[in-house]
Amino acid sequence: MEANKNGLNTEKENTDHVVKTVISAEERAKLTPDQILQEFLDGNERFRNNNLTQRDHSELIRKSAFGQYPKAVVLSCLDSRVPVEDVFDQGIGDIFVGRVAGNFVNEDLLGSLEFACKVAGAKLIIIMGHQHCGAIIGAIDNVKLGNLTTTLSKIKPAIKMSQNYSGNMTSKNEEFVKLVSENNVRHAISTIRSKSPILKEMEENREIKIVGLFYTLTKGELLFVD
Repeated sequence: MEANKNGLNTEKENTDHVVKTVISAEERAKLTPDQILQEFLDGNERFRNNNLTQRDHSELIRKSAFGQYPKAVVLSCLDSRVPVEDVFDQGIGDIFVGRVAGNFVNEDLLGSLEFACKVAGAKLIIIMGHQHCGAIIGAIDNVKLGNLTTTLSKIKPAIKMSQNYSGNMTSKNEEFVKLVSENNVRHAISTIRSKSPILKEMEENREIKIVGLFYTLTKGELLFVD
């Protein structure tokens, strides 16, 4: 082990702040949905500043093996440029992640969200669209390709919601693509509330919070979708 110029052990210095524990049921119980959301937003700021929390993943794997108490569930797009855990600076055991091209909600994902919240105790649902989404672009362009045709049809309601846009309504217009992506998030949240009485009741009782976010690939920042 080496000592730095101040005589301190550098290996110890570098591991002092490494996270080695997973969240417990007791720790999660003390958190409100708003506190969890703020924690995730703070984590995104660390992500954007290249200051991610150091974690001992090998230790976290072992400690999370026999139980999990995630704080939130995030429904994200399939896109490889959106590393969900890193975007929010969360570790093993902190977050459920559902991914599908176009981050829409169907029966399977509704069931997954209900499991995450009602059964497993997550307190926050985040529906996260993103900039330059290929699924959104494909839906706008009316792409037809095998099973992808059915997948993209789930995004069509968001295109319909965007018809009052006064500009060029094509996939070449980044502003229009962003609007459709945001409306796709809104539609997903609306679907949750209309098709899952379980989650709707939990939200009304303030047991959970449902939030829409838009992730920018160019800056790594998160914008609220009202």
